[in-house]
Amino acid sequence: MSSNSHHSGFKVLLLYNLNFTWPADDLAAAQRDALIAREALVEKGCTVEVVALWDADLAGRLREYDPATCIVLNICEELPGVPRSESRVTEVLETLGFTYTGSPADVLVCSWNKAQVRRLLERHGLPVPRWRVFRTAQPDGWDCFPAIVKPAYEHCSVGLTTDAVVFTPAELARRIDYVLATFRQPALVEDFIDGREFHVGLWGNGNVETLPPAEMDFSAFADPRERLCTYESKFCPGTPHYERVEVRVPAALSPAEANLLERVSLGAYQALGCRDYARMDLRMRDGIFYVLDVNPNPDISPDTSIVEAACVAGYSYGELLGRLIRLAAQRHPLFGRHRH
Repeated sequence: MSSNSHHSGFKVLLLYNLNFTWPADDLAAAQRDALIAREALVEKGCTVEVVALWDADLAGRLREYDPATCIVLNICEELPGVPRSESRVTEVLETLGFTYTGSPADVLVCSWNKAQVRRLLERHGLPVPRWRVFRTAQPDGWDCFPAIVKPAYEHCSVGLTTDAVVFTPAELARRIDYVLATFRQPALVEDFIDGREFHVGLWGNGNVETLPPAEMDFSAFADPRERLCTYESKFCPGTPHYERVEVRVPAALSPAEANLLERVSLGAYQALGCRDYARMDLRMRDGIFYVLDVNPNPDISPDTSIVEAACVAGYSYGELLGRLIRLAAQRHPLFGRHRH
């Protein structure tokens, strides 16, 4: 991104979502992160306009911009007020003719459906924990404990608390019942892999590169119920999980382990058809890396593990964002043509 020739002629629209219902701290943090991203790109010579989306009318918000002269850095997680609408954002961008960073709608839709993700991974021969979807609170025949119970259609550890890890059929029935009632969706039950957890960032199309793996270090917790990335560990400063789960980048792995982790992560990226960048969440037990989650368009706020991993690999925040924009630019009808 050092030479201005890469991005002469187009404007970057940094698109992100805000919501009046959020606490003031969350609003301020989202706005601050957008400005940090803008500054990082401006330093790299980009022309950037920040586009904050406060309501569901994305088409109206973008009316003044010409898709022929813009590339959208899409860090919009939903249409405000419309739950699970991450894929709708990209559908609107497609309809309007904008070129944007990250995965298209079909990949995002798939990533929200945990059962579909697991079936795809299994079809590609990738290890996933033993799993089953329950639509009633009858855990008939499930005999694999400890187990973990998750809502079947959520992201960002929604529904994951220490109560999500269960050790008996009675606990399992209670937790399935809780998920059905609270989230009004089926429950995904999995073998709980009580092992080391890794988050692996990848980027690229065709020639995909793996960033140094990050390890979520749960050694502060002895109880297996505590040894997981809960919602609190990600979003609630001051809670034990937020304060005591350590992130280690790069993770300490033998060359053989690092190689296997990279192969499995890359396999998952390709199985789902991720584009530009993604993050894989995996756990290791008995030398096997099990894929827990595939995150296309993962959070790339300044303090996330994927940004830290890019930094360890020698990329500044501006270079990370700039690379995503260049990957998208290759799909632009005008700028893509001048690449070669």
